[in-house]
Amino acid sequence: MAKEGVEVADSSESTTGIAASADGADEVSRAQRRQQRDAANAKRGRGFALGVVVTLLGGAFWGFSGTSASFLFDTYHIDTLWLMSVRQVLAGLLFMVVIAARYRSQFCAMWRDRVDRRRLLLFAGFGLWFNQFWYLTAVRLTNAGTATVMQCLELLIIMAITCVQARRRPRRREVFGVALALCGTYLIATGGNPTSLAISPAGLVAGVMCAISAALLAVLPAKILPKYGSPVVTGSGMLVAGIVSSIFVQPWRNVPTLDAPGLGAFAIFIFVGSFLAFMLYMQGVKEIGSMPAALLGTVEPVSATITSAIMLGTVFMPTDLAGFAMIIAMVFLTV
Repeated sequence: MAKEGVEVADSSESTTGIAASADGADEVSRAQRRQQRDAANAKRGRGFALGVVVTLLGGAFWGFSGTSASFLFDTYHIDTLWLMSVRQVLAGLLFMVVIAARYRSQFCAMWRDRVDRRRLLLFAGFGLWFNQFWYLTAVRLTNAGTATVMQCLELLIIMAITCVQARRRPRRREVFGVALALCGTYLIATGGNPTSLAISPAGLVAGVMCAISAALLAVLPAKILPKYGSPVVTGSGMLVAGIVSSIFVQPWRNVPTLDAPGLGAFAIFIFVGSFLAFMLYMQGVKEIGSMPAALLGTVEPVSATITSAIMLGTVFMPTDLAGFAMIIAMVFLTV
């Protein structure tokens, strides 16, 4: 009997040990899952923060682009279509240098994939090329301030697309952010004068098309950006758009004469305002999505006004300061 009692006790101790071992294994497994979940959340948080920073930089650098272009137009009377086509070709070639150094496999994979190649061509044509074309047409038919305000209607289009895709209503914060962005850009671009928005029917059509093409610029590459990266997608689209533009514009027939300041402004326009601006903004679209990127990208008027004041001697107006406050508030609201 004593022997049997020992056997029973040994069996009980064995069962208890197995249960304890199982509990320990479960605890270790739960701890590992918590650690993986925390790491994933931290990575997403860093990715979102990076997306916010690069989008703001991209928008700010677009402001550099506008100031440099104004200097070139006013001082050297450069043709806008010439500047557009040369901008796209040279910026596209800069992207190709980066791609050749780091992204050759992604570049080849994108062009071999029939579906992704079609998406890239749509982005180049209806995003990059059409946006530049319709913006310049709107400027010609109305004025630069009106064209900028009309282009900001892209925010409403992107918000509508996002809500339809997600099958949800606009969030209160998104609606308020769009309102602030539109109001701030309006004040900076027009000085709060409603009469500057009195435009012809042709100008209205051009402005609406400008907004649609700007929205497509943010939406069309959304599926290929995460797959291939911003340099590959943006650089390929930029070079394709530039080649198409050059076929019609033929920029080699009318090369302007530039002195040292002109060459400096041209270099800033191409490298900072085109290459860096587009690469950073499209990286922001990849990291945080089309709608937040489009909202944060409206920091461009602030940057353009500040750089214009520093480089061209533009004086700040009270409406400019009000526009600054609205767009800065929109930035914090969006983040």
